[in-house]
Amino acid sequence: MSFLSAPADARIDIVYLWVDGNDPTWRARRHQAARQHGAIDPGAMALYGNVEGRFRDNDELRYSLRALERHFPDHGHVYVVTDGQTPPWLRPASGLTLVDHRELIPASQLPTFDSAHIESYVHRIPGLSERFFYFNDDVFFGAPVKIDDWFWPGGVYATWSDDPLVEGIALRSDENALENASRLSAQWLSGLPGYRHTPRTFAHSPRPLLKSLLQAAEAEAPGLFERVRSTTFRTWASPTLVSDFVLRRALAHGQLRMRECAHLHVTTGCDDQAQQLDALIDAAGTLDFFCINDTTDDAHGHDPRLAKVRAVLQRLFPLASRFEKEPTHAATHAPHRHPGRVRGTHQLA
Repeated sequence: MSFLSAPADARIDIVYLWVDGNDPTWRARRHQAARQHGAIDPGAMALYGNVEGRFRDNDELRYSLRALERHFPDHGHVYVVTDGQTPPWLRPASGLTLVDHRELIPASQLPTFDSAHIESYVHRIPGLSERFFYFNDDVFFGAPVKIDDWFWPGGVYATWSDDPLVEGIALRSDENALENASRLSAQWLSGLPGYRHTPRTFAHSPRPLLKSLLQAAEAEAPGLFERVRSTTFRTWASPTLVSDFVLRRALAHGQLRMRECAHLHVTTGCDDQAQQLDALIDAAGTLDFFCINDTTDDAHGHDPRLAKVRAVLQRLFPLASRFEKEPTHAATHAPHRHPGRVRGTHQLA
């Protein structure tokens, strides 16, 4: 169900993907699927495609929603796409709907633990507005949202990441999903008149999108969508389309413009994690957005690096959103028990 406060063409909805990787029933299904997947094609798995950390919940969604409420209070409906799960702190609210995978994805393609597969369906959410933001839950607004910085009539804006240039156009099993996504786009779009490929990846940002852009991309490249929708786990040969191909196609058709903006990408598994988080605190209020990418692949539930991230997020966003049952402080949160975190964007399965 949907609770609309403005005409569909005026409001800007929000879409998240979220998973609770600690749920024992879900974990059992994941491990069973992994055994079957490995038996079918053991060399297909993408780099870090099924490590524990890819599915860890370190309370990022709670704080991303707090950032949303602070910096974009006029947002539209919030949709959280998930595998039949509910965050324990989530309070039923008229502005938020949980969307089960089974409501979007054909039963024959389930279960899937690949976010690239799942996100290829987000434009089919019933009632979704034409303009919307797509979020991974480790991405946060960092300053008041000015709509004209994200959308323009008939199109959207995007920002390049600060990552190194992507070499070559052949997909590689030893490189991450976003690098391979850039290569896949180069292969597919090179036939468009006047297209010139930029060998970079897009920043991990709140992703402004038009529903019509995804519909057009799917209609124009049904084979690519069928390919990414054939996966159970992230595979190196079927990288994300929503966070690269859809954007580059829009750029080629004059529906996307690049812009510079203030942003920060924190990788928590690095030796300088504390310094990166301190820099984030120092930059608070000056960043359009930031990403805290959990790369602590060896972490256990009581790992101090995870606690440090929660403490920083609590410091940045101390006020509970209207979607929380109560304003519980991060210090009282039950630690997560399972180890791991994958490098690359924190896209949830």
